[in-house]
Amino acid sequence: MTSIAYRNQLLYELLMSLLYRQHYASRYRAIAQLIPEGASVLDVCCGPAVLYTRYLKNKRVNYTGLDINHGFVAAGRAKGIAMIRGDVAAVSELPIAEFVVMQASLYHFLPDEASSVIGKMLKAANQKVIIAEPVRNLSSSHLSWLARLAQQQSDAGDGPSIGRFNAVSLAAAMTPFASRVERSFPIAGGREIVCVIRAGKTS
Repeated sequence: MTSIAYRNQLLYELLMSLLYRQHYASRYRAIAQLIPEGASVLDVCCGPAVLYTRYLKNKRVNYTGLDINHGFVAAGRAKGIAMIRGDVAAVSELPIAEFVVMQASLYHFLPDEASSVIGKMLKAANQKVIIAEPVRNLSSSHLSWLARLAQQQSDAGDGPSIGRFNAVSLAAAMTPFASRVERSFPIAGGREIVCVIRAGKTS
């Protein structure tokens, strides 16, 4: 069953704010800075499309959000945002865009589908794939109520996600695409690592 936080944007943002605290806004700004004005953007696992509504809209990008969550997709469409409901792991291909983005969602495809998802994103991107993924996860800890809450609220609509990345396992997931990784750097107080991957054929 879809977690409560994934049924309501306010609850979703409250949980994210608790998890990231003072770094909640900076994680979006770091991604938005990598996307030029007027670019086409596909935001995979976009949630309530916060990246667009608060950080990309004024850059006049051609934005499309994709998410498995019916409520987020319906709410986005009601605001006039181009939204697609779908499971990136199940679709054969993604819509083409200059920049294909995924924030804090690659762990949903552990342990077997992460490489396939990255490959689909690269196939859809004309310029760059930008992946921001947590490598220090409260939900992996058993030391606090917030850790337990984060774990319980990880079901976006396709079942709860148990696995999480750390810096080593995220680097390993990028190994098949190593020749295309242009940059890799920490954001959000060190909790997330951003990988910028150049589009093109992969070996």
